[in-house]
Amino acid sequence: MQKPNPINEEYTFEKGLIISSTDLEGKITYANRKFCEIAGYSKNELIGFNHNIIRHPDMPKAAFRELWSTIQEGKEWTGIVKNLRKDGRYYWVYSHISPILTQGEVTGYTAARRPASATEIAETIPLYAEMIEQENVND
Repeated sequence: MQKPNPINEEYTFEKGLIISSTDLEGKITYANRKFCEIAGYSKNELIGFNHNIIRHPDMPKAAFRELWSTIQEGKEWTGIVKNLRKDGRYYWVYSHISPILTQGEVTGYTAARRPASATEIAETIPLYAEMIEQENVND
């Protein structure tokens, strides 16, 4: 009997706000307790590491290009993201990312995330599948 693949197993949570901050390159500089709990990592395993440590392989590259393009222009970005826990399970979040301004200059980014709703996830899955299909055609 084959063991189930945890990457296909969803981790759900109903409450709490996940907060993290990064430097300009995406290295984590702050992670709240909820982020550690949901992602399954300790604070020491997150701080100093690139935020893509939780990137799920089902996420289209184009979604992150758009995200980075937006926040590097000093604008806020919102969207639905599928993340990968340390144990291999995934979780969906509604993410809001804002630039951190210090004396008028962007010095990093802060993300606030809440559980994505079933409707938000259902609307996002076919869009991401189409984006990934397009990326595979262009590769």
